[in-house]
Amino acid sequence: MKPPIKPRRRAPGRPLKVMMLGLRGLPRLQGGVERHVEELASRLARAGCSVEILARQPYVERKGPHRWSGLLVMPLPAPRVRSLEAVVHTFVGVIHAARRGPDILHIHAVGPSLLVPVARALGLRVVVTHHGFDYDRAKWGRVAKTALRLGEWAGMRFADRRIAVSHAIAGTMTERYGVPVATVPNGVTPQARPTSTGALERFGLTPGRYVVIVSRLVPEKRHFDLIEAFAQGAPEGWQLAIVGAADHEDTYSRLVLSAAEATPGVVATGFQSGLALRELRAHAGLFVLPSSHEGLPIALLEALADGLPVIASDIPANREVGLPEECYVPVGDIPALAAAIARSCARPLTEAERDAARARVSHAYDWDTIAGEIRRIYESLHQNEDREPDTDGLIPIPRPSP
Repeated sequence: MKPPIKPRRRAPGRPLKVMMLGLRGLPRLQGGVERHVEELASRLARAGCSVEILARQPYVERKGPHRWSGLLVMPLPAPRVRSLEAVVHTFVGVIHAARRGPDILHIHAVGPSLLVPVARALGLRVVVTHHGFDYDRAKWGRVAKTALRLGEWAGMRFADRRIAVSHAIAGTMTERYGVPVATVPNGVTPQARPTSTGALERFGLTPGRYVVIVSRLVPEKRHFDLIEAFAQGAPEGWQLAIVGAADHEDTYSRLVLSAAEATPGVVATGFQSGLALRELRAHAGLFVLPSSHEGLPIALLEALADGLPVIASDIPANREVGLPEECYVPVGDIPALAAAIARSCARPLTEAERDAARARVSHAYDWDTIAGEIRRIYESLHQNEDREPDTDGLIPIPRPSP
């Protein structure tokens, strides 16, 4: 597609001007896209890019333009209606970008990608990142699922450059739409294990003696499976910490909280960030992610970076992380999940095993390397606009089994 308005040329020596659109906002909002953008954008800014984040006004504390960690955060209107929030905000964001004229408009997720043709028609150079098959999420009805599939199509067909957070997504997009898609994954930031335990004390948790899940309260995370499996398989004296909340309170989130309250040993902490989140994850005895849908789960990568033993559902996104076979359980198989929890709790990892896991994930999913690869994709639009960069990328993540 050739846009009717010719994109503006970047003056030699001027910092690359990037706008990011498709997330709720930052900092410290729950969600994989939000965490991805927060980590990526701050590194691009430190590398000399001028980065503006187009946030959804209801999700950020400061409602006017402001600076955070070297980024310009621009809150724009968004209705607090789940089915309209993303598309309305993205439309407003595209118009804002057309007026400001960035070198790159980077749109995240398939829903906001619905507006890629509009952005191209307005003369913007557009990069899209596919974070996961959002139309497979249980919360969406038929109309929303159709719109999300249309957004995926629009993003893949009309963007200047296309990125996926996993090889599985990239391969599916290339096969489905016949376009090159670069694989650039989510990442982790290695940190020392906190010595403090204030959050554990607040929720009555004992270091090393609880199972943790960190996620939003949405159906595809399958919290009920975990609560039931914990009740069946956890050793005496262990607890389960459910860390996270719902963006929009609904029947599912209320039922999860009710089930947590009714099940002995289960604690729901609500949304946590910063040091409290670090404490709750790093001091756990086991991390579990039984979800039916993921892109490439940052929460799982961060648990591995903390050296935790993990159990994950047997889906392509989790398989791509390359865990030992015994760490995977079939989606919805509660007896298998209960047995895996009991087995893992009975055999804590040695420090050598923890160190090996930390080293592997920190090397394979390094945010600094990821930011450098994204910058290379941006620059390819200005150095040689007719040539797509190598779609294999620089990131040495394992490929899924055939």
